[in-house]
Amino acid sequence: MNQLKSFFLVQLFIIYTRYLIGGAFVFACMIKIKGKRFTTYSQEDAPLGSTMHFFEVLYQTGLYWQFIGWAQLLAGFLLMSQRFAKLGAVLNLPIILNVFVITISMEFGGTPVITGLMLAANLLLIVWHWGELRSLINLPYLPASPELEENKPLWAIAGLLLFGFTAGYRLLFDFYDPFLWFGVCFLIGLAAFFIRLVQRHQSRNSI
Repeated sequence: MNQLKSFFLVQLFIIYTRYLIGGAFVFACMIKIKGKRFTTYSQEDAPLGSTMHFFEVLYQTGLYWQFIGWAQLLAGFLLMSQRFAKLGAVLNLPIILNVFVITISMEFGGTPVITGLMLAANLLLIVWHWGELRSLINLPYLPASPELEENKPLWAIAGLLLFGFTAGYRLLFDFYDPFLWFGVCFLIGLAAFFIRLVQRHQSRNSI
């Protein structure tokens, strides 16, 4: 793992994986925080045990529905911040594991594929930080190199921009265009990537 951590592109993959998982949770959580349903109309008459009935029951709990949203928002923010990504990966693991088990327990179509990939990605983040996280089970702490890409201020700034746009967009508007959201996030991520390439090029030329 330490050898993999020395590769620039591998480090970028981890950084953008955090953005992707965190952004997806922030995007999905705001409807819960606002105390609204996933669906336009009440699903109280949906068949018992159906997916829609399940979500209606969660919605009717009120406080618990919003608690789920706030937990997802916190986990998403921590992941996207980069600086607190280790804590975010730990906090997000039980959340995404719970979501994955729900999707394979009920009729969700192809959704278990998506939630399964998100769970696998979160486990990858846990493995990536295992040297530091292993102290949680009383194994020796192995600090990561301070030279890792994730410690560059650029990635924290990009993460805050992504978080701010995603949370603000979903908070202000009940309707949304997923293509608009993804497009803006893609441009922010792409801009950060090119800025970092320029910084690396300038650093090499100054040597």
